[in-house]
Formats: sequence, C-alpha cells, structure tokens
Amino acid sequence: MNYTIQLFDFFHRLDENNNRPWFHEHKDEYDFLRECWLKDIDKLLALMTQWEPDLAGQTAKNCVYRIYRDTRFSPDKTPYKRFFSAAFSPWGRKTNRACYYLQMGVTDPDRHLNSGLYGGMWCPDSDMLRKVRTAIVDNDEEFSEIIENKEFKSIFPDFDLGDKLKTVPRGFDKNSKFAEILKMKNIGKYCPAGEAFFTREDWVEETARRFSLLKPFIDFINYSIDEEM
Repeated sequence: MNYTIQLFDFFHRLDENNNRPWFHEHKDEYDFLRECWLKDIDKLLALMTQWEPDLAGQTAKNCVYRIYRDTRFSPDKTPYKRFFSAAFSPWGRKTNRACYYLQMGVTDPDRHLNSGLYGGMWCPDSDMLRKVRTAIVDNDEEFSEIIENKEFKSIFPDFDLGDKLKTVPRGFDKNSKFAEILKMKNIGKYCPAGEAFFTREDWVEETARRFSLLKPFIDFINYSIDEEM
C-alpha cells in the first residue's frame, strides 16, 4: 500500500479528532508515516539538487516543519496541523527569501493555504519587498518572459496573493502592467496539488519536475534581493 494513501487517511481522521488524547493513541502510526515522508523528502532534495546545486547539503530535517500548531494568537486552539509541509532553500526552512514550498494534507483554516506546491517569498521585510518590486519594473521584459512562459504558466497558473495593498505602493506607476503584482505583500506562485497528486507513485519525481519550472522565478527574486541599490 502506498503510504501516502494512509497518510491522507490519517490527516482526515486527525481533522475530525484534533485533540491530544487521539493523537497520543495514534502516535505510532504518525511516527511511521512521518519517517516514510522524510525519506521521500530526502529523495526529493536529491532530485532538486540536480538542477539547484545550492541545495546540496540540505536534509529533510532541515526543511520540514513540525505538525504542532502555535495556538497563542489564534482563535483555533486545535493542537495539530492537518498537513505535512516543507520549505526548500540553501538556508533550509528558516528563510524569508524566495524558496520552494510543499504542503500536503487538509487545508488549515488558520493559514488558508491549500495542499499544493508553492514558490516565491513570503513575509519579506520592507527593504526586500521594495527591491523586488523595483526589479520587476526595471526588468519588465525579463520578468514578463519568466511569468508568461507557457509551461510555467500552465503548471503555476496563479499568484498566491495573501495580504495585498489596496493601491499600488508610493513611488510606482499605478498604471503599470504589473500593478496587481506590485500591490502584493508576498510574491509567490501556486500549483494546486491535492490528494490525487500526492498519492501518485511518482509524486516525488513529478514534484521535482514542477519545482524546476519555478527556478527562473525564484532566481529572479533572490537576485533582486541581493543586488545593491
């Protein structure tokens, strides 16, 4: 049996029984499923390193997030996430630079993120965001070529908007063809990928292939952040 089928079954049961006694009762099952998943994440990293050599040296344990929720500032006090997630970058999961992100499971009502594949920068500081917005405008042909690439656009059709300004930020042309992107507080692309995708036998290989399409987009953002202004 493909363990990811069992994994999604576990997430659905956890969603209905999100409490510590139930989780403790099923801890052995959770530990088994997580170990299987960590092995696949290491396999995914090895495949990604073939076209993203800066990932060399990263391991699954550097990239994956805990299942335990931080409930301090949330009205939802359920203790566990309903999904597994990981961020891939040369800095592991601890970065606010552009990276690759994977989430598989049941949508968490606190985060409003769906199961799928993501690429971009989330929660950047104001200086980072200003640099990327400026780079988009100053390199409009290069950026357009990246986001309008036919295969890239077909796999990652949507920007993951999150919070967004009501108007184009000061200092930028409100009539810019990138006006809606310039309003974004997070700049990232999203590929829907749910239970049917992650229970495929080749989900690791296909995830690596789809992530590879994000590389020019990720590189553009991180180059923009590093560039001296």
